[in-house]
Amino acid sequence: MNVLVAPDSYKGSLGASEVAACMEEGILQVFPDARVVKIPIADGGEGTVDAVVNAAGGTIVRERVTGPLGDPVTAAFGILDGGKTAVIEIAQASGYALVPAHRRNPLIATTYGTGQLIRAALDRGCRRLIIGLGGSATNDGGAGMAQALGVKFYDAAGEEIGFGGERLGDIARIDASGLDPRLAECEVLIASDVTNPLCGPSGASAVYGPQKGAKPEMVHLLDRNLLHYGRMIERTLGIDVVEVKGAGAAGGLGAGLIAFLSATMHRGIELILETIRFAERVREADLVLTGEGRTDRQTAFGKAPVGVARVAKALGKPVICISGGILHPVDELHELGLDALFGIVQSPMPLQEAMEQAPALIRQATAEIMRAVRLAQSLPPMALDQNKGNNDG
Repeated sequence: MNVLVAPDSYKGSLGASEVAACMEEGILQVFPDARVVKIPIADGGEGTVDAVVNAAGGTIVRERVTGPLGDPVTAAFGILDGGKTAVIEIAQASGYALVPAHRRNPLIATTYGTGQLIRAALDRGCRRLIIGLGGSATNDGGAGMAQALGVKFYDAAGEEIGFGGERLGDIARIDASGLDPRLAECEVLIASDVTNPLCGPSGASAVYGPQKGAKPEMVHLLDRNLLHYGRMIERTLGIDVVEVKGAGAAGGLGAGLIAFLSATMHRGIELILETIRFAERVREADLVLTGEGRTDRQTAFGKAPVGVARVAKALGKPVICISGGILHPVDELHELGLDALFGIVQSPMPLQEAMEQAPALIRQATAEIMRAVRLAQSLPPMALDQNKGNNDG
């Protein structure tokens, strides 16, 4: 039996590689001779660099860059295709997880470090950039990223503005003449499932600002400043980013990438699976296992398990999803290609306990599922009801 194991991470508990290893152990408990291929998956959020590099055979590069609050951090990005393609995730340089809860402040948080990673990729000759936007700590519209790449933002006094969403309202002039000219040679692809616009009730500040530390009064200020920023971009570059779907991703970094790097939006999981040539691996599999920490409403909108299922079903392969919890009607998920769904928790327990015991729970759940697969293999084919025609009266 050939089993392809392609889970996303169980966020806050295990990385995708760890989940895949636990699933493999569960499979081999029941089918010790099985050939298990592990391809950890990500959809543009945290873990994307590791997942893509592991699957595609690239290399990891580490850089010392400016973190969300200005402190130096070590961030990684991946290089693929013999140095042509760079995979960058905002979580590495400008991520939510880099800032302790008591210090989160989108008024001052910057994407400058993400711009530094882009510049580092250009220095290494990469001209195709895949940028994942999940897990940001920022709400600066990508202004910090643009500053790192040579764009200057001036206030009414002719002084360059500082970092953070708080300063966007001070922009009186944008000078993009110093933008790194190598970007004109690049194809920039955004990996994101966020469709929020830059501003308004469903914009970056209102929807994602609170989880980054924004109080209600901050949300109003940040939203107003992003609107001003968007209008200044339109006035300077002739590009309207305010209403673009996905422009509000990563605190508006989507807008900045579209405006200054001519980036294009792509569904995260589809772009990642295409990049790692996932379909080629699926063709060789008899069974595909996927999963994530929580299967919920967002899963149905194209998160990793559904992305995996779409590829697998197109090739006629069965797909089983093993998740930490299932909080969405399974009928709809079945229609999206997931043949069966299982949660790993077998009895009531606190969330923290389940997260701590996740390795054992994943192994156990996977083994039980494989026992059911083995049982199904031993059942005789269903006999046709030969008496049906005799029961008509």
